[in-house]
Amino acid sequence: MSHHPTAIIDSSAALGESVEVGPFAVIGAGAQIGDQTLLGAHVSIGDGTVIGSQCRLHTGAILGGPPQHRSHPEHRSGVRIGDRNEFREYVTIHGATDPEGGTVIGDDNYLMAYSHAGHDVHIGNGVTIANMVQLGGHVIVEDGVVIGGILGVHQFVRIGKFAMVGGLSRVTQDIPPFMLTEGAPARVMGLNRHGMRRAGLDADTQQAIKQAYRLIYRSKLNLGEALEQVRRTLPMSDALQYLIDFLSRLQNGHAGRQNDPMGVPVAVREAQPAGVPSRRGE
Repeated sequence: MSHHPTAIIDSSAALGESVEVGPFAVIGAGAQIGDQTLLGAHVSIGDGTVIGSQCRLHTGAILGGPPQHRSHPEHRSGVRIGDRNEFREYVTIHGATDPEGGTVIGDDNYLMAYSHAGHDVHIGNGVTIANMVQLGGHVIVEDGVVIGGILGVHQFVRIGKFAMVGGLSRVTQDIPPFMLTEGAPARVMGLNRHGMRRAGLDADTQQAIKQAYRLIYRSKLNLGEALEQVRRTLPMSDALQYLIDFLSRLQNGHAGRQNDPMGVPVAVREAQPAGVPSRRGE
């Protein structure tokens, strides 16, 4: 281990093998840092924050800061971070308001400078988030997502697997998996073909998703009718079923549908699982 003499490390913190701690870094009580993780200058790790192995935290990153929430003034970190993540300069990850859920980041993610993940955010694996992206509280970013720079994501939004969001967008509604979106508000513009290849989807599955995209976003069918057509006419796969399930659970708005966005049958609107709060009025 290599610790700069100006670093402040609480005696109850647990640091793994070959951890490096830079000048003026602060590691709080009960924090856990995995093997071979590198902490740069002025990095701050909140009390109880858990960070996996082989992570790299650059200058000024703050992981486990108090949640920005009026109802939770006390500092309860609840931040759990996996392995091989990189957090560039001045990234901020806030602690959770829900001690049972936590703010959770998986493995192999890359968060660029000045990006922010609010309280109770969940980020999957292999996600790339560009500079100055702001994720509101309770946002879910699933595996393989790419988010362009200088944009905001409204609280409680979910971004599906291997979606791509263009820079300078305003994301106020769920982003379906495998889609390319941009705009203010963000709208589905096409398929993220590169993302589907990265996901390892075979040619037949990619073709089926392409046909589903045309029915859902380029036909005159409303969402419920389009999903029924997809179920009846296309060869089903795990990826296509996941897309159908994602769209069937939408609460408000319909993730960039260009055609008849409000024409969604009640049965589809009511498919949202019980216990998930509405985003209206929060």
